[in-house]
Amino acid sequence: MARGHQKFQSQQKNAKKQAEIKKAKGHDQKAAAKAALVYTCAVCRTQMPDPKTFKQHFESKHPKCPLPPELADVEA
Repeated sequence: MARGHQKFQSQQKNAKKQAEIKKAKGHDQKAAAKAALVYTCAVCRTQMPDPKTFKQHFESKHPKCPLPPELADVEA
């Protein structure tokens, strides 16, 4: 345990440095997930990340409604 105090100081310094890097980066998982939800269902206002999921949702949840034109050429 000769390096006990020095080790503790090093860990504190590294933790502070990592916190500053994380803060500077500004990555927010919720914001990134929300930004990925690009497609919105016109019927129920549910948001989906890609057209394939959007078409599957529309076909299963709204079978009586006509398919939106942006989903006509998408393969599910």
